[in-house]
Amino acid sequence: MKSLMLLKVWGVLFLAMLCGVVKSKECTNIPTQLSSHSLRYELLSSKNESWKEEMYSHYHLTPTDDSAWSKLHPRKMLKEEEKFDWMMMYRQIKNSGGVKGIDGILNEVSLHDVRIEPNSMHGIAQQTNLEYLLMLDVDRLVWSFRKTAGLETLGNAYGGWEAPNVELRGHFVGHYLSASAQMWASTHNESLKQKMSAVVSALSTCQEKMGSGYLSAFPSELFDRFEAIKPVWAPYYTIHKIMAGLLDQYMIAGNDHALKMTTWMAEYFYNRVQNVITKYTIERHWRSLNEETGGMNDVLYRLYTVTGDPKHLLLAHLFDKPCFLGPLALKADDISGFHANTHIPVVVGTQMRYEITGDPLYKEIGTFFMDIVNSSHSYATGGTSVGEFWSDPKRLASTLQTENEESCTTYNMLKVSRHLFRWTKEMAYADYYERALTNGVLSIQRGRDPGVMIYMLPLKQGGSKAQSYHKWGTQFDSFWCCYGTGIESFSKLGDSIYFEEKGNSPGLYIIQYIPSSLDWKTGQVLVSQKIEPVFSWDNRLRVTITISSNGHSSGASSTLNLRIPTWTHSSGAKATLNGKDLSLPTPGNFLTVAKTWGQGDKITLELPMILRTEAIQDDRPEYASVQAILYGPYLLAGHSSGDWDIVTKSTAALSDLITPVPADYNANLISLMQESGNTTFVLTNSNQSIQMEKYPEAGTNAAVSSTFRLISLDKSSVSPSQHKDLIGKQVMLELFDLPEMFISHQGQEQSLGIAASSDEGGSLFRVAAGLDGQDNTVSLESESQKGCFISSGVNYGSSSTVKLSCNTKSSDAGFKQSASFILGNGISEYHPISFVAKGAKRNFILSPLLSFRDESYTVYFNIQS
Repeated sequence: MKSLMLLKVWGVLFLAMLCGVVKSKECTNIPTQLSSHSLRYELLSSKNESWKEEMYSHYHLTPTDDSAWSKLHPRKMLKEEEKFDWMMMYRQIKNSGGVKGIDGILNEVSLHDVRIEPNSMHGIAQQTNLEYLLMLDVDRLVWSFRKTAGLETLGNAYGGWEAPNVELRGHFVGHYLSASAQMWASTHNESLKQKMSAVVSALSTCQEKMGSGYLSAFPSELFDRFEAIKPVWAPYYTIHKIMAGLLDQYMIAGNDHALKMTTWMAEYFYNRVQNVITKYTIERHWRSLNEETGGMNDVLYRLYTVTGDPKHLLLAHLFDKPCFLGPLALKADDISGFHANTHIPVVVGTQMRYEITGDPLYKEIGTFFMDIVNSSHSYATGGTSVGEFWSDPKRLASTLQTENEESCTTYNMLKVSRHLFRWTKEMAYADYYERALTNGVLSIQRGRDPGVMIYMLPLKQGGSKAQSYHKWGTQFDSFWCCYGTGIESFSKLGDSIYFEEKGNSPGLYIIQYIPSSLDWKTGQVLVSQKIEPVFSWDNRLRVTITISSNGHSSGASSTLNLRIPTWTHSSGAKATLNGKDLSLPTPGNFLTVAKTWGQGDKITLELPMILRTEAIQDDRPEYASVQAILYGPYLLAGHSSGDWDIVTKSTAALSDLITPVPADYNANLISLMQESGNTTFVLTNSNQSIQMEKYPEAGTNAAVSSTFRLISLDKSSVSPSQHKDLIGKQVMLELFDLPEMFISHQGQEQSLGIAASSDEGGSLFRVAAGLDGQDNTVSLESESQKGCFISSGVNYGSSSTVKLSCNTKSSDAGFKQSASFILGNGISEYHPISFVAKGAKRNFILSPLLSFRDESYTVYFNIQS
């Protein structure tokens, strides 16, 4: 009843705050002067003392301990009976133990107990990240910390956002502490453990030298500016990263000294905030929250779960941002124009507040926030934001550009959805997690290049990960915010595969199908996931779950709950237990299997992978045709820098327009090369003209344009390594990224071009042994122009020229050399999940967005009937 009364008070309060926001959007991530139209201004200027006292008592989201709050916020006390009711109510909530003891709330399993299959897509991403963490040098990481502490610096500082003249320096080091703790738990790599311990030790020396508890790579003067509402770049953002990193070193890696360092930092900042509120007003502190403070509330709530110190809980409350959370509590979608990554961590912090206190208001805030972001502000990747900010709801079609989906926001939205799934077990949150992880996280690494990641994930039609403002980062001179969240994301890939429900009959929820194993200590069994590789030509996700003893089995029953995702279809789906069919629920539910597990029990799943389109979140009729294409959880992107129109027929099924690339196509991919001096040139489609260009790097537009599919008219499949078997065969050369478009010629001494298969383009050639007499070369003779061969100007000083040349002088060595090519494997290849889409003007090759590196791509197509 009293909780209901509190919510009613909050309704009045938040409505007043919302009105203030509507009049003057002062709640931002940029410190602003007091507005005469704001509730804050009215509080400070009001002569109505009773109203003023009531609003003060509730304005900052229920204080924890009234006596501690009073020390920070001198004011008239409530009447004694009101004070007593208030304290008793909140203490009852606080002392309930939050939600941790409530039945049905799922628990995390330890990263120490999960191992990802090394050769899987996720295992390779994890290993690439581990290599980067091991590359980083301790002395360079802590250089600015030592400088700030007045200690001797060793070597040189890193560059980018960790450079000594950058106000955000030190933030990446905090991320490094979190990432290395998570990665060590995931791999138990001993070299990494030594390195992360050395970083903690070096930071401890700096903290001891300064002697106040303060620890940062920049001087405390930045906080003087922050508290004075003067320009400064987000000092609390960095402090959050450092504190979170140290806390992870304690909670995950077991470093007790890291906890002492964290609590000393918390004491220092508790005193700073107390000083601001006492010296000025709490209004000054709240105004300062318009600067980006990261997840200060989140890390302090987490710290409270370890220490139980009410100061940590109170300080966490003081970093909740009421002017942002208020409209969410009223269920108002008012987030447009806000800096996304400033505010998502605040919501994550309130989710921790709910878990600690059990206060239902904060569950509602987190739930509504996720709902509006997922329904009105998210792209098909699961990511959000444009230029780091939220745009108007359901108006995303006009936001597609190079600066979409800041990687940090995806990292933090995964935290929001993870909390919600643990509380509710609702499939929507598990589906979201899979989508955002698969498309928004795995897409930010550049293949297997350690320490090369992106800041933004461009969604512009014909865009590229290499064409955004920041482009690809570098190993030692970037260290953007998204580098910090990036190294964390790839260090904890195993943290949301499994969740457990404890009790007399424990349960395990498997929500991500990622090749991995779990030592499930609560259930006293080992659980192993084997996932068959996914292909476009075999539309099944095939999963095998094997359960075996961990050597401590008590013979008790336990339950496995396997997610049947909403992207699959009941038709054709199948599940078995030890070879016997199981009844499958409809997609969007869990398959529940309860038994006393024996040695080697097996559950198998076959889930159809469905092709589907998804309209962009935009309710304007003129953008109804802007749609993305997905295959199961994979967002497909088209190799395209130009057209992106797919025209359907009213009776045509999607499967008629989008067809799988057959399994054997990769075996027929070739590149045709010539060498001149120390340079290798390759036959390339350059703007619909065939030329010779320098050999490109894999994963680029040039690599795509230099790859062709060799089609033998007798339907035989011959790889480049068997090129001698091609001699005498009639072939066509199809462009890799332009299905049904072929190399064509217009006659003798004419340049080569591109033509569709239906055109009379003379695109049929006969493979001959290389005219230069070399064992590893071939020549391509026109079937319609006998004695005429594809030839280049590489050895004539005109490397770009490619034409059909005829030479009756059989002794002309230059001609023979120019018409001879090394037949090699294609520089590019089809991803196992690749399709051909029928376009209005041209066909497209579709592949998962995560497979693209520097190539141009289109995620949103114009699909019209």
